[in-house]
Amino acid sequence: MPPVRRVAMLSLHTSPLEQPGAGDAGGMNVYVRSVALELARVGVEVDIFTRRTGEERPSWEEMADGVRVHHLAAGPPHRIPKEALPQLTGTFTAALTEVAGALAGGGVDVLHSHYWVSGTVGLTVARKLKLPLVHSMHTMAKVKNLRMKNLGTAEPPVRVSGEQAVVSGAARLIANTSTEASELESLYGAHAERIDVVAPGVDLETFNPGSREISRSLLQFPQRSFHVVFAGRIQKLKGPQVLVAAVRELVERRPDIPLTVSILGSRSGSDALKLQPLIDDAGLHDIVRLYPPVKAAQLAHWFRAADVVVMPSFSESFGLVALEAQACGTPVLAANVGGLPQAVSDGRTGLLVEGHSAGGWSAALERLFDDTPYREALGRGAAVHALAFGWQRTALLTAQSYRTAVERFSSIAAR
Repeated sequence: MPPVRRVAMLSLHTSPLEQPGAGDAGGMNVYVRSVALELARVGVEVDIFTRRTGEERPSWEEMADGVRVHHLAAGPPHRIPKEALPQLTGTFTAALTEVAGALAGGGVDVLHSHYWVSGTVGLTVARKLKLPLVHSMHTMAKVKNLRMKNLGTAEPPVRVSGEQAVVSGAARLIANTSTEASELESLYGAHAERIDVVAPGVDLETFNPGSREISRSLLQFPQRSFHVVFAGRIQKLKGPQVLVAAVRELVERRPDIPLTVSILGSRSGSDALKLQPLIDDAGLHDIVRLYPPVKAAQLAHWFRAADVVVMPSFSESFGLVALEAQACGTPVLAANVGGLPQAVSDGRTGLLVEGHSAGGWSAALERLFDDTPYREALGRGAAVHALAFGWQRTALLTAQSYRTAVERFSSIAAR
């Protein structure tokens, strides 16, 4: 099987240098950055191409040995809503084509695009350079439309058709879970033999068990409170409104619970939420507090300071937050959707909740408060479970997908 020494990653949607939880940055930022760093450690050089979002950004910068981030001029040099990105695919393709000579002559073996907008660009560039394209969806329009029927506008047809073109044209598709692989097959007609299932990972050096007391002291939280944490973008898709409704019901039913709820993140996307008015209307301003996104090392303290981390998402391709929280020894209460059932082992590392009713979520929170030994056992199981998801494993399996793509692409070209 041919070796792969250099890969060009396309991430028009967002830069791996952005703060997760802010704007449109999230798990995909963590994914691209972490996989790139681990690929470099196993001998695969990575060039990441993204859109310039600030005048101060250099044309390229080194993220680590063997990993470079290139900022291409495509559209205005500032952040724009991701809904506007399809209008920039032509300019991004042109900007990338300008450096295509350097790519073609620089020993690039494969292109790897992330999210559908990058995938459509990747198809064009791959044809120009005569290189195989590997694509990671991260999220899919048809899946979101099925799961969010009553939560906002449907994903646009241009995205659906763009994703279909990528599925049909990419040499390999990388799915986070077997569930996502099945969705690619059933909803987009992908061929199973072109799909590689590669689970995301977790930074086990940053996210690991520690003292809840120490983390609470650092964050100035009372030791005896029942602390619930949500971390993610403040949008309907992620479900923080479900948490607020559940907390309102729980407070009314069980005023004896010393409840503290921390929501970390910022508003994002067309389904962004104004969460503070919901909190105020529910009379929860003394219990539920909003905080801005934080760096990974600080986020680990928030997870360690929590009794439970909640993910009431309506759609998740995997759920990196669930892994990070579990790695810190904290159980996760997650919606039974998408990849979350594979990220969270129900009854062993956390609990999966069916649906998004306030009653269902408040009952699950109440159960975890009332049964401290069970909650602590879930936390111990969570820490062990997360050990199987290091980023090195993700990178090695990704490199294997690259080699398969190159081998099959070369055999077709030789015919």
